[in-house]
Amino acid sequence: MPLKLSLKPGERFVLNGAVVQNGDRRGVLILQNKASVLREKDIMQAEDVDSPAKRIYFPVMMMYLDESSADKFYDEFVRRVTEFMSVVKNPDVLADCVAASKHVMAREYYKALLAARKIIDYEEQRLGNGLSGVQTGG
Repeated sequence: MPLKLSLKPGERFVLNGAVVQNGDRRGVLILQNKASVLREKDIMQAEDVDSPAKRIYFPVMMMYLDESSADKFYDEFVRRVTEFMSVVKNPDVLADCVAASKHVMAREYYKALLAARKIIDYEEQRLGNGLSGVQTGG
């Protein structure tokens, strides 16, 4: 099933590791086969990894963007999700951690990113910082 991306003018995204930027008009891109795609708002830079939940998200994002190097990031993910789960008691968040882990083990990295996004949202609500986007830098 094709993936249809509606892009804002100037919007950037990563497609199989390449950074692509839309022109000065709205655009639509239709991907006919499987590809790793992340919109700019979902991309986290290494220098923005400043919380326990983001330390879970980042290695999953790297596995998704470069599946051939997934083994390099797997141990970091396991360490970070284990640390997080050892201090969090909320059953819904723990379920999100388990879901992320199951998806990573099944190499379903995009689904793991969705679960990790929920963990970041929970952390931000608990800290009360009101940040809504993954990307905190330009």
